[in-house]
Amino acid sequence: MDPVQLTTARGVMTATLVDVENRNALGADLVRGLLGAISTVNADPSLRALVVTNEGSTFCAGANLKERSGASGGTGRTGGAGSFEALLEAIQTSPTPIVGRIAGHVVGGGNGLAAALDISIAADDVQFGFTEVRLGVAPAIISVVCLPKMRRGEALEAFLRGQRFSASRAAELGLINRAVPRDTLDAAVDEVLADLRRGGPKALGVAKSLVYHVPTLEQKEAFRWTSKLSADLFEGAEAAEGMKAFLQKRKPSWAEGSE
Repeated sequence: MDPVQLTTARGVMTATLVDVENRNALGADLVRGLLGAISTVNADPSLRALVVTNEGSTFCAGANLKERSGASGGTGRTGGAGSFEALLEAIQTSPTPIVGRIAGHVVGGGNGLAAALDISIAADDVQFGFTEVRLGVAPAIISVVCLPKMRRGEALEAFLRGQRFSASRAAELGLINRAVPRDTLDAAVDEVLADLRRGGPKALGVAKSLVYHVPTLEQKEAFRWTSKLSADLFEGAEAAEGMKAFLQKRKPSWAEGSE
């Protein structure tokens, strides 16, 4: 069975991790499934967002140790078009917003998956943990997406101790946006999706790119790049429709159907 099941409703694709037997570990097929989902939503203008969620008690258990232990040298595959690194990069460079509906525990590399998503909301009864050191490894690859969200002292404690912590603590660390009671998880995700449906499709992608690209630029270069970007947006058809709709006190055409 494909470890990633895709469904679509109201302009949103949902990628559900269903490899319950392996606790949704990051095996090659699961990574490829998520990469395929991202490619699909990016190529279809009718899809406004991608939601990543899970079946079973675990959202993602990190590296697939069965695959890793069987790989040459015990290292598993890293790098390349179908790698976990490629998935994390694809999430953050995708112009389509990607939302996490985290309904299970998050361990090891799963923290990187949760942190890489644009907006992640978790049920407050799930546990997180950077448990790599207890296996004799380290959270190396996921540090690239986790450390920009964490304070140094808190990252050191989480990485070195390897203990589990609550979803509320994960939110405090910046790994996810917030933790909510399980019975309100769907409502919280739906609220986010309703807002995303109101945004201009191109504007959403550009707004996302600002978060990742602007901090890498020197200030003068950042002002040059964002000034041109802003001018291009204001001159575009999407902005023209958005401003016209605002003045006419109606929804823009691309937001029709939003709640």
